[in-house]
Amino acid sequence: MLRALLDCSFCRFLFVLAFILRRLIQALVVMVAVAFIAFMLFQYVGDPVVFLLGQDATPEQIRELRAQLGLDQPFIVQFWHFLVNAAQGEFGLSLRQGAKVSRLIAERFPATLELALVAAFLALIVGVPMGVYAALKRGTFTSQLFMTISLLGVSLPTFLIGILLILVFSVTLGWFPSFGRGQVVQMGWWSSGLMTAKGWHHITLPAITLAIFQLTLIMRLVRAEMLEVLRTDYIKFARARGLTNRAVHFGHALKNTLVPVMTITGLQLGSIIAFAIVTETVFQWPGMGFLFIQSVQFADIPVMAAYLVLISFVFVSINLIVDLLYYVVDPRLRFERAAGAH
Repeated sequence: MLRALLDCSFCRFLFVLAFILRRLIQALVVMVAVAFIAFMLFQYVGDPVVFLLGQDATPEQIRELRAQLGLDQPFIVQFWHFLVNAAQGEFGLSLRQGAKVSRLIAERFPATLELALVAAFLALIVGVPMGVYAALKRGTFTSQLFMTISLLGVSLPTFLIGILLILVFSVTLGWFPSFGRGQVVQMGWWSSGLMTAKGWHHITLPAITLAIFQLTLIMRLVRAEMLEVLRTDYIKFARARGLTNRAVHFGHALKNTLVPVMTITGLQLGSIIAFAIVTETVFQWPGMGFLFIQSVQFADIPVMAAYLVLISFVFVSINLIVDLLYYVVDPRLRFERAAGAH
């Protein structure tokens, strides 16, 4: 009996290990493909030498600078050098600022990550209760109001929401600042604005702007999943056993509703980080998205390529974590895999 149990546990461990290795290989292929496509497309953004030297530069100066930057080499050679350096955590030098790209990313990453985490937390704590209420009290005035608000949140573009919030709460009422990160606390290479009152004051409007679309998406997803779960047989059986509505709704229905919601929420966290460009531009938030926009304006290819590689890494990492959590949370997957192993 003990030997069979150990064999089953060992098989399960081997399966999880094989699953992680397979995912890591897929992630590596995805990141290389993203880097290749990005590097190829950025060749048509513009010539960075022209931006650096200006229109009055002589052909000799242009050739000399292109040779110094390695831009006179073939595309495959440039891309190979980029991959080799990226594997070592180095993305070269910024063509515009002359600083290491890894240092520029490290300086901007804390601001983007904090903004994304606050927005995701706000979307969850507001979106899930709204979705549950809209499912349990469908047809009421408040439920219809929530659905109308969610429709507006999905329809309005992010930059328009940000401008409206600035107009109302910054210009008209003067309650919140309209730009910047505020006072930050430096902890080694990491800087945080969440440890000061001014930092929270500055992050409020950008976080709300970034969270509104995710909030409405989560609310609609929770409502749809909740309505589907409430029609299943085991919910009817739970009611037949005489369980209270609270136990049925929150002990059984909500628990099973949150399994697909967890998957979508994890992927949306990657989307928040990747697509915070618009919000950071509107609020002049000193994050990676704002750095990417500035790099596009000056055709700073190393910074643009490093940004997209980092975003692809964030996506595949979150996807791997969500898959593992899904395997842990949903017992049906464990039983299916265990049965398949035998």
